[in-house]
Amino acid sequence: MRLLRSTDLALRVLMRLAVAGTSTPPTRQVAADMDVPYTHAAKVVAELQHLGLVDARRGRGGGLSLTEKGRTASVGAVVRTFEGDGDVVDCEGSAPCPLNSGCRLRGALRRAQEAFFAALDPVSVADIVADPTGPLLLGITRAP
Repeated sequence: MRLLRSTDLALRVLMRLAVAGTSTPPTRQVAADMDVPYTHAAKVVAELQHLGLVDARRGRGGGLSLTEKGRTASVGAVVRTFEGDGDVVDCEGSAPCPLNSGCRLRGALRRAQEAFFAALDPVSVADIVADPTGPLLLGITRAP
């Protein structure tokens, strides 16, 4: 399974903010640090803010910060939110699969997808920035 770009970016933003300490980098800086387009980062940050995981303040003295809910958020829940609950394969798409009525692959893939999410459920954002990851994250940020 491959994560969507927005899911990957959401996790990286959460990780980056988890090690930010008292600094509140603006979205533009976070996007630059991660070498992603600002517009893409802004959409992801807006969704993270809507979920209550990130606090975003505009203007002078503003910026992004991780909420307590964001620090303790389940990585599995974040991935589920950004990935959606669709099937791994599209059996019902524009050209429906002729095996659809008797196929066992779809169920097996669904169970594998749920196992993937279940493996991420007990992992929190704080867990994924514990040493040695946290110091490495601090090393890749650019100076303001």
